[in-house]
Amino acid sequence: MSEIKFINKFPSNEEFTFDKRIKLLRERKVSQTEEKARNGGANEDDYGLIVQDEFNYKLKPNHENGSIYGYKAWTENYCAILDSHPLYCDPLDAFVGKGFLFLERLRPVDKKWNPDYPFDDLQKLFDKYNVISGIDNCHHFTPDLQIGFDLGWGGILKKLKEQKELHDETHFEFYDSEIKVVETIIRFLTRMADEIKDLSEKEKNPYLKKNLEEMSAMNKKIASNPPETFKEAIQWMCWFSMLSRTYNRGSAGGQLDEMLRPYYEKDIKANILTDDEAVFYLACLFLQDSRYFQLGGPDANGNDMTSKASYLCLDAADKINIACNLTIRVHDKLDEKFFKKSVAYLFKNKQGWPRYSSDTALAEGFMKCGYPLELARKRVAAGCHWMCIPGMEYTMNDTVKINLAKVFEVAYYEMMEGSEKSIDKLWKLYKHHLKKAVDATGDGIMHHLKYQSKSQPELILNLFQHGLIEKGVNITDGGANYYNMCVDGSGIAVVADSFAACEQRVEREQKITFDTLTKHLKSNFEGEDGEYIRQMLINSERYCGGNLLGDEWAKKISNLYTELVRDLNLQHPGINFIPGFFSWSNTLGLGKTVSATPNGRKAYEAINHGANPNGGFRKDGAVSSMCNSIGLIQPGYGNCAPVQLEFDPGIVNDEEGIDKMAAMIKTIMNTGNTLLNINIIDAKKILEAHKDPFKYPDLVVRVTGFTAFFAMLSPEFRQLVVDRVVSVNPVISDNI
Repeated sequence: MSEIKFINKFPSNEEFTFDKRIKLLRERKVSQTEEKARNGGANEDDYGLIVQDEFNYKLKPNHENGSIYGYKAWTENYCAILDSHPLYCDPLDAFVGKGFLFLERLRPVDKKWNPDYPFDDLQKLFDKYNVISGIDNCHHFTPDLQIGFDLGWGGILKKLKEQKELHDETHFEFYDSEIKVVETIIRFLTRMADEIKDLSEKEKNPYLKKNLEEMSAMNKKIASNPPETFKEAIQWMCWFSMLSRTYNRGSAGGQLDEMLRPYYEKDIKANILTDDEAVFYLACLFLQDSRYFQLGGPDANGNDMTSKASYLCLDAADKINIACNLTIRVHDKLDEKFFKKSVAYLFKNKQGWPRYSSDTALAEGFMKCGYPLELARKRVAAGCHWMCIPGMEYTMNDTVKINLAKVFEVAYYEMMEGSEKSIDKLWKLYKHHLKKAVDATGDGIMHHLKYQSKSQPELILNLFQHGLIEKGVNITDGGANYYNMCVDGSGIAVVADSFAACEQRVEREQKITFDTLTKHLKSNFEGEDGEYIRQMLINSERYCGGNLLGDEWAKKISNLYTELVRDLNLQHPGINFIPGFFSWSNTLGLGKTVSATPNGRKAYEAINHGANPNGGFRKDGAVSSMCNSIGLIQPGYGNCAPVQLEFDPGIVNDEEGIDKMAAMIKTIMNTGNTLLNINIIDAKKILEAHKDPFKYPDLVVRVTGFTAFFAMLSPEFRQLVVDRVVSVNPVISDNI
């Protein structure tokens, strides 16, 4: 098999500064992203995968249906991939660690769950209510990379072997699989170091030759030993990212500044690192993968963790200026200079980063689940909308979605089949069906926990959980310290506006009957007077309109949903179920299962984005009204209902504008909101990019919880982002 190695075309006498290397590396990244976009793109994170045709792995199934299940099959396939995986090495980069595929996605798309553990009765309910159950969804919890920093792969291997000796044969399947995986990883990393050495011997440019030689020596060392320097720690992180992604798309990164701070301070003191070098290394880390990282925030005692490393992380993201997923944790003691600098970069680069989370709302909410404040503060921003304590929790964050709009549709048409047609009857039926949907979702989560190790064990992330190796079980089999299961509701604005429209137009004003409304819903507003009726419904009192009927219904729905999800704790002792409101990129897919709704939404159109209102909630696009309304429907138990804002770039162009934006962010964080995503995009530019996405191949947008290159998105998903951006042009006022 041919090896994939980067071929350098620079003359032997060319010299390179860090800025020059970053510029060239960014150009290559954009070029590679464009290539991925032309090969189909994806409506998800930019994982840093390299498009190539030379390495294609053929899955070795252990089931007649062509898929893989359980420890042995996943171990054998993963190890076979690493043993044949080529090296991709760019001599301009400080690090290596690029991958080409996800083992998880090599399985037949309709054969993921182990058929020996069926859930047919639950599936009927999932289909009825359009529930994304989370069954067989991998990871979405956060490892503690400090375990790897402390032990290295060699230390982890030693610990596995020692613990196997202390357990009986009922745990041998776990230990044998994990030992084989780690031995293969060490072998793979050693081979990579040797191949980098071979490249260095062929390199003619002395600057790049030296870089490759240092890279080889560094990788040889950390193949089994713990990292000791700032540079080694980042290289270790790059490999962890690639290794975990290759298995099953990997996971989040954690508190980046605090993880790297000790290495930075030690190296600065020893005079073996400069700030320019640190920024370059961090830029290369961001270039390698769009992994989620948190910056700032309080420590266990409430003291601000902002450090010089925090500033360097921002500067590095500014230097490379690509799709980054950085979150700033806002709290009362946050370094004001650091906070303002983050806001300035948000507007300077207009790439959707950073975003902002509220320590107060998140910590106080998590404490309502029975956890102490010190533990709540350890829960970091770790994904599109979710939080997790690194190495402590199993959460299924962002993998479970209940389509609230579909539940409404079921309830509405059941009402229309009966003799009583009223808001009270509709609400009673909605409560009944929502409980059935929530209970089924809870049962699905328990089914997943009971049998997931028989389907897809977490062979990589198991190694970075506190106390799990000592237990000798997969994380779903009792290996986690805490089970805090995320259950997201999707489509709350569709449902709130539909209830409000029915109450206002049918019962209060009597401008239309339920029978007439139903006739127009079934015809998708295409018949006589259809558009007139639709506009009447659209212009009812809507969610986020500002203390109107839609807001009352949204709060009522949120309270009901929160109560039902929390009731799952009584049905399944020992598991903590936490509600949130989010849709991720399922906004389109969930909408395609729902016919026309009484809020004027046409059949099979997208549902609302996360906790945001439906489009056109107010003609003035009032930010304060929207954010206050979203703040009021937060479930309040430590998970998120994010705010998504779209701004025209002209609103902030000076220090005063940045101060106003900073004040606005703090205001939003202080009104109960948990997470804030902001897009700064020129409407004209995004329309041009939608027409020809390759006109601006480096245009990055915050799609939802993640940022992505706009060109990578499908036309349908680009349209969704365009509609959000061009439909609003909010202005930051002095009194927001």
